[in-house]
Amino acid sequence: MPAGRDDDALTWDGDDDPTLDVGAAETTEAVNQTGAAAPLPEGWSAVGKGSKTLDSPEGEDVEAPVDPRGSLESDAQGPAPREPMGNVELISLGVLGGFSVLYAVGWLIGGLRLQDAAQFLVASVAYQVSLWLAILAPIVWFGSVYLLTTGSKKWVRFLWLIGGVLFLIPWPFIMVGAIGR
Repeated sequence: MPAGRDDDALTWDGDDDPTLDVGAAETTEAVNQTGAAAPLPEGWSAVGKGSKTLDSPEGEDVEAPVDPRGSLESDAQGPAPREPMGNVELISLGVLGGFSVLYAVGWLIGGLRLQDAAQFLVASVAYQVSLWLAILAPIVWFGSVYLLTTGSKKWVRFLWLIGGVLFLIPWPFIMVGAIGR
């Protein structure tokens, strides 16, 4: 039986490497005999809790910000990075975007079917302009809501998108299109 360790079967070669010993090093955190933080070697940078004291001159205690979005340091660097979209949000945006595309197709089909009846009411040019505005309205609504609500809460974005789905229903398609005939 080897001398010195009871559990020698549970070790690997190189376990005695001092860089792997994290138990005792975390409590001292590079503090020298005077109590001040030891300077880092050239090319190294401190990260994590307590890293501000290592970067400051003479080991001064500098307050690290608790909330990175509310600190002055993050304001100087620009806006904080956004969290990525979750699966539910991504699928919901895809479904609502699909509604926008289908609504645009519905406005096109319904509008083209009303074209003959509309020449008695409005000029041809006015009808074409209003037809293309109606076709583009659902797509423009989706794009503008998506871009303008990037900094707001998710429920606000989805409220506006669902409002657009309800507001921009292609009534000519429903009344005269495939359903109305």
